[in-house]
Amino acid sequence: MVNIDTVYQRVLAFANKEQRGYITPQEFNLYANQAQIEIYEQYHYDVNNFEMRDASYNLNSDTTVLTRQKLDFFITADGVLAVDAYTVSGNYRMLPEYVYRMSRVNVLNKHAEYVDTNRFTDIINSGPLVRPTPANPIYTVSDGGLRIHDGLDFVVDNISISYYRLPATASWGYFVIGNKALYDSSIIKTTHFEVHASDESELVYKILKFAGISMAKLDIMRAGQIQEQSQLQQEKQ
Repeated sequence: MVNIDTVYQRVLAFANKEQRGYITPQEFNLYANQAQIEIYEQYHYDVNNFEMRDASYNLNSDTTVLTRQKLDFFITADGVLAVDAYTVSGNYRMLPEYVYRMSRVNVLNKHAEYVDTNRFTDIINSGPLVRPTPANPIYTVSDGGLRIHDGLDFVVDNISISYYRLPATASWGYFVIGNKALYDSSIIKTTHFEVHASDESELVYKILKFAGISMAKLDIMRAGQIQEQSQLQQEKQ
């Protein structure tokens, strides 16, 4: 977790009212969530890259393990009853909006293999040597829903899943005294970032970049871009 007030104060130190333009709390919260989602999506991209690299690459390197740990924080496991509560539409088990990406799907405790939508249709219409079986079902995700086939029929019951959820919406809470916004740390108003603590500086740089673009302040945008690029170069070394 990253403290949102720490990030807010660092951002204001770069872009203060007298020198570069004032960023309101509302603007900050908007840019903050854009930055958090961008970092979160980068976790998925990096892990996918690790998995695609050849066997000679060290998948147990410190960088690889840390990235997996960052992403694994967002894995949520649902039980059968929770999944059965989701809406069924035809052959689809519709998924809630907070499900960002599937991690694992089981049918009656049998692991289902993921296939893309085009292959899914081809496979279930193939001969017995290719078609899935109750012991080896397959699934795909499209149109906001989960489709599972066990070689006999589509499956909408007795499903358990684990999935990657989205980060909670970050919010710098505040109250106003004399036209000045003051930090309110109460859980009713404030929600901290959920990305890894090591990404605090990247949050600051990305927020600066977004703020500079929005306010047409090239110096803020460039400051954020330069710092962000420097951070990324250090991570790759």
